[in-house]
Amino acid sequence: MRILETMRPRWIETLVRLSAQSLRRELRCFNRSGPIVSLNGKQLINLASNNYLGLADDPRLLSSAKDAIEKYGLGSGASPLVSGHFEVHEMLETKLAEFKGAEASLVFSSGYAANVGVLSALATPRDVIFLDALVHASLHDGARLSGAEVRRYRHNDLEDLRRLIRSTSSVRGERIVVTDGVFSMDGDFAPLPELIELCEEMNAILVVDDAHGTGIVGENGRGTAEYFKVEERIPVQIGTLSKAFGLQGGFVVGSRTLIDFIINRARSFIYSTAISPILAATALCAIEIVKTEGWRRQTARNHRLCLKERLQEKGYEIKGEIDAPMILVMIGEAAETLELSSKLEEKGIFAPAIRPPTVPQGTSRIRLAPMATHSVEQIEKAIDAFPKRNSTF
Repeated sequence: MRILETMRPRWIETLVRLSAQSLRRELRCFNRSGPIVSLNGKQLINLASNNYLGLADDPRLLSSAKDAIEKYGLGSGASPLVSGHFEVHEMLETKLAEFKGAEASLVFSSGYAANVGVLSALATPRDVIFLDALVHASLHDGARLSGAEVRRYRHNDLEDLRRLIRSTSSVRGERIVVTDGVFSMDGDFAPLPELIELCEEMNAILVVDDAHGTGIVGENGRGTAEYFKVEERIPVQIGTLSKAFGLQGGFVVGSRTLIDFIINRARSFIYSTAISPILAATALCAIEIVKTEGWRRQTARNHRLCLKERLQEKGYEIKGEIDAPMILVMIGEAAETLELSSKLEEKGIFAPAIRPPTVPQGTSRIRLAPMATHSVEQIEKAIDAFPKRNSTF
């Protein structure tokens, strides 16, 4: 109790400070993650989900889940290396490898667990990891846990990366370059062809976290590697089932040797219960939908293009490649962004403010991620809800 009594003033002080800076977060309770959600009894158009293709409540996935309950039960009951690896998990790993054009894959309990596990397994204290400054927090955490020296290069700045790699020429271990495929808070792509050339030239291992590309980017939804036509040149690709696939879980694909190594070294895989067989079975169904229903990617793209053009007409600065699954409405200060988000919610639009530390100070923004299952009328309503820029909210 003495320890708690000592810590409590610091907890309160931190929360007060976060509130004063408009940076305090709170959990909110939703009914589902479809195009329309219920929040405090009010129906809102949901533009904040990563359920890009609208598969989270697709009837075919629900049917697959029901069948899997009857066949497998609810949980896997153990870590994969004990007794938690079912036939359906193996089927999913085979399908994911085929989908990504790789020899093998391995499924983790989440995308976060995959990133932490893969990086902390690949690197040792004698190695150097080079992180794009804007990669996901889980990649920063995995790099730290590996014990390797960590260097951060300026976002998508290949010359800065080259300089940093050259500065470690005396290091005897591996050089590992880590990037997101799609940067979800900026809506831009990593320059994969140029990164690959640089890594091959400098004898570095390239790791790409394609969480926000898998399923939604590329002609067939295979991700940023397909988009840039470099699928066979990336040694380590990480993905997730929790975004375009509408489910939960993470995975890594690569050579059979790579996957065997990670099975034996990734602590977040070894010491975690395997994902539910229900999720594995449902993911198999989701992969087939992604492969065969390209209209979903095109519809989501059309929605993004409409949002971007119309909001620019209203005076907003918009960031994001149109082929990335999100656009960013740049506002600036956290308090102003929170105010806009609140006004949008009053008008029936759920689009929360993205604030530091997720993004740098002074760059708070509204992140819009329309789904394939949003209607044109819903997108129009969202556009109408935004006031003209610099008008009173």
